[in-house]
Amino acid sequence: MKRIISISIVAVVIIALLVVKLLSNQKAAQEKIFIYDAKQSILVEADRPLTHTFDRAMSFLGVFEANHQNNVASDASGKLISLLVKEGDNVSKGQVIAKLDDELIQLQIDNAKLNIAQLKNDNARFSNLRKDQAISAMEAEKMELALKSAEVQLKQLQKQWKSTSIVAPFSGVVTKKLVDLGSMVMPGSPIVELTDISSLKLTVSVPERDVMKFQKGQQVLAFADVYGTTEFKGNVSMVAVQADAAHNFKIQTTIQNSAKNRIMSGMYGSVALANSQSVTTLAVSRKALVGSSKNPQVYVVRNGKAILTSFTAGTSDGEYLEVVSGLTKNDVVVVKGQVNLQNNSNVKLAK
Repeated sequence: MKRIISISIVAVVIIALLVVKLLSNQKAAQEKIFIYDAKQSILVEADRPLTHTFDRAMSFLGVFEANHQNNVASDASGKLISLLVKEGDNVSKGQVIAKLDDELIQLQIDNAKLNIAQLKNDNARFSNLRKDQAISAMEAEKMELALKSAEVQLKQLQKQWKSTSIVAPFSGVVTKKLVDLGSMVMPGSPIVELTDISSLKLTVSVPERDVMKFQKGQQVLAFADVYGTTEFKGNVSMVAVQADAAHNFKIQTTIQNSAKNRIMSGMYGSVALANSQSVTTLAVSRKALVGSSKNPQVYVVRNGKAILTSFTAGTSDGEYLEVVSGLTKNDVVVVKGQVNLQNNSNVKLAK
């Protein structure tokens, strides 16, 4: 009995020591965890928008989009028995990319061909009987119509059989596989997503004052951010006739891709208008930009807080962005340290 009591006491002591140790470890771990203090002011550098002269070819920001991007769908119904491409494969226009089970249709075609052969023999026999006036003209005409109807049915079956082979409507790259082998597909079911980037669309917003400088078919130069000053040739394919709320017009350009410096869909780019006059206007440093060039935002310091503010950008020369609307010359814009900011973060300006 005493032995049992002694063992119990030892067990209780060990458990108590373990609990103390675990609590100590937990306290040490919590001391090492960084807890963001929303009230703490973050040190940033800021500057006001300035008046800047854009004296080189005017540049307008946009995002490259694929010239063609569509889901290749099935025209027939059936089980998918063969998928001949995978994501990343290059395919040519007219290339077979998938195959549906066509065994039943093939049997129907064989049966239709046998039926036509029989009807041809019967039609020849009826023609001879008609010459001998052994049958009426109406009976002979019915046989001719039956033969023509069977031939039409055969063409329909052959078209259905052809539809079991799903082909690429244009050349491009398979960017998504949308079904698996063995799937039952219906007419209109997407099989793969096909993207053509041999040429690309680059749509930019142009201020009202510059829209008349663009004409449909006009040649332009484009630049991709990832390739710096490398030029890509293109032409204007569309000039919008309706402005948006900020009085900007959409200009769509078609840019020929390069095998050496390949532009991908979704990359940032710009369209340069050669021989344009210099423009002096309000601008912010490109270093202040938050997010994408398509939807530009900056942090504006107001009452000790960083306010995420959207603005409309116009011309760009690589270092500065034109401010069309959304900012004033009196705003204080964060140019360094914005990576640590959130909307309404407390900030402290570096001297």
